[in-house]
Amino acid sequence: MFWTGPFTDKPYLALLSFLYTQNTGVHLKDSTSACRPQFWLWINPGPAASVPNPSAHQEMYAQLKSSPWASPFLHPRFKDVIKFKLWNTTEQLDGVPEIADEWRSFKTLFNSGGHVISVPRGDADTPGGPDQDLLKRTGSKSSSSYDRLSVILSDMARFILCHRFGGIYLDADTILLRDWEELWGWRGAFAYRWSRLDKYNTAVLKMHKGSALGTFLFRTALKNGLDFHPMSVSSYTADAYLDPLLLRLPDALFDAAWLNTESYQRDRPPQPYFTEFADFFDTPTQNSAAPQALGFDGFFKGAYSYHFHNFWWKPFDPSRNWPDLGPRFKAGEAAARAALRAEKASASASTSAPHWHDEHGDIAFDDDDDDDERDSEPDKRDLDWSTVLKRTFEAYVRGERPNMYGEWLVW
Repeated sequence: MFWTGPFTDKPYLALLSFLYTQNTGVHLKDSTSACRPQFWLWINPGPAASVPNPSAHQEMYAQLKSSPWASPFLHPRFKDVIKFKLWNTTEQLDGVPEIADEWRSFKTLFNSGGHVISVPRGDADTPGGPDQDLLKRTGSKSSSSYDRLSVILSDMARFILCHRFGGIYLDADTILLRDWEELWGWRGAFAYRWSRLDKYNTAVLKMHKGSALGTFLFRTALKNGLDFHPMSVSSYTADAYLDPLLLRLPDALFDAAWLNTESYQRDRPPQPYFTEFADFFDTPTQNSAAPQALGFDGFFKGAYSYHFHNFWWKPFDPSRNWPDLGPRFKAGEAAARAALRAEKASASASTSAPHWHDEHGDIAFDDDDDDDERDSEPDKRDLDWSTVLKRTFEAYVRGERPNMYGEWLVW
């Protein structure tokens, strides 16, 4: 998995879903005999077009330790199954022999489906209007401030990582729903279908280390301006009659709601029935009883994963928008709650909300209420699917329920 910028609830839930659904053996204390899958999370700490500084590795771990969403995964219990790794674009490109000697000849690395975004050389702090703002983004804060460069970089990163190290790449807007043991050891390469089209979606991509397929894709992409957009990759394999080398799996295995959101297959839809990807975060009223009644087991049962298609700015659990992992990770929870309180106080100060002034004229707020009560908002009568999944995974880490295979995490 590839991530840019500050750690948020999105990679947090992806990692929790990995712990909840995979045969990691974390419920076995100090076991060295278990063959465990590993989750490698590659982090690009700055904007996609920036160059890491010499102390980037130390700074990355310092940021992870201080992040409420990331720090729980640094616990020794997870050290054998979750690995954080620093992404360095220059180092990674030089590690691919098929392009190592030629990639520097390009004026820009940001080519998506033939749409090229130029990166000016020189001082990155020079004002430059909207284009300069695009270059400085670290993640998507809203639909209007989409971090397009990081998305383009991730299109290339997935092929680099799979070709250099082998394994399966996942987009960060992915939630695992069942054991992937059948996929880890499968000998072929695959992606999945782009909705109803005979094209690839590489949100899930499996390739072998140093494969002939990888060599072909890199040499072809090099001749096409390092364009790794899924539609471009689909053209590369189709034009060379190499589609059988990269199996196109049905989208129902990893993206079961996609056809429904495009008004297809609605006569017999998978469950839950989503007509928009936003339904995951805001479950429609007519179906709102389902999440709590059915729980995790009723969410696209049989699918390997769910792809919620961006929505980086939507919290999974609006009324408890913090990591709720119990007393062992209380420090991170307290930090997240404090940040929320500060954000709310700032918003209140800028509106006409009732307040009074102290003797110095500064705005003051009533501190009589308990902090926890102030942080928490009342739950909706019917919880949304995103909230139910987050609270289910967190309950497993707290030791309040087993994972999907009946294994308890005992601290």
